[in-house]
Amino acid sequence: MYKVPLNELKEKIRQGAHLTEEELDTKIKVKINDLSGLISEEGAAHIIANELSIVIVAESGRLKIKDVYAGMKQVEVLGKVVSKTTVREFDKGEHKGKVGNFVMGDDSGTMRIVCWHDQTDIMADLKEGDVILIKSGYAKENNFQQKELHLNERSKVSVNPAGESVGEVRQGLSHERKKIEALKEGMNGVELLGTVVQIFDPRFFNTCPECNKKAVETEGGFECAEHGKVEPAQSYVLNLVLDDGSGTIRTVFWKNQTNNLLGKTEEEMSKFKEDLGSFTDVKTELLGEQFKLVGRVSRNDMFERLEFSVQLVFPAEPEAEIKKLEEGN
Repeated sequence: MYKVPLNELKEKIRQGAHLTEEELDTKIKVKINDLSGLISEEGAAHIIANELSIVIVAESGRLKIKDVYAGMKQVEVLGKVVSKTTVREFDKGEHKGKVGNFVMGDDSGTMRIVCWHDQTDIMADLKEGDVILIKSGYAKENNFQQKELHLNERSKVSVNPAGESVGEVRQGLSHERKKIEALKEGMNGVELLGTVVQIFDPRFFNTCPECNKKAVETEGGFECAEHGKVEPAQSYVLNLVLDDGSGTIRTVFWKNQTNNLLGKTEEEMSKFKEDLGSFTDVKTELLGEQFKLVGRVSRNDMFERLEFSVQLVFPAEPEAEIKKLEEGN
């Protein structure tokens, strides 16, 4: 099953079956009850889509970037280069090679493209604005719950192919402002505006430098499930509680967004690992501050609560918010 965000899945069903939100929610609840509660809301929605002969995912042909979902293989997309990084070489015993990535977009959004080994050769002369045609890529979800397309030895890439063109690139997906009380599992591209009312100490952990997944400590050092023995990199996560007047929600800031939130570098954050007591002043300064956050809503099954995974963070702009209110937005 492809990983289609729940809100997108439900919207496709509503449009295809001409159902109201309330009618679909009722159908989903009935389906869950019919199966004795042994299925998730997402699973129930997929079953209903199948029963109504609604195609959720186009499995062949050229796709728009917004229609690419984690789990897809043999993906074909056409887009324009927005930015690129440098190529890195790695040598971890049995795992060695090269990796690099660039961002491409079309009129539906943007997506990170990850090139492995020989596929990195295309990046040498790649320029912003180049048109890229990719065939046989495979889509995955990264640690920040964002989709990305990977290229391996079976993938085919054409730069500025004859007869192909891409118009204006839509930079990312639109962000819809929501109240915390209205949040539902699976919502993506959601914008929240609220006040920090509780801050927790950062948690530090080790990751694989190649894929950023957690590296587990063993007797022989650290190991990654995908890349074997590795020299780990340090990462961290910060949680805080946001209040917007309609409710509260626990928000999750991974490494980069923690840095953006606090205005700290990785080296400065490392000092807190050795002395968490020194983080008290940071928490005091953060308490009561207002921020605008963009991210995705997920469910923490262990604690049976919704959480907000932050993808973008901005200081609140009171004057801009007042203007929105005056304009009725």
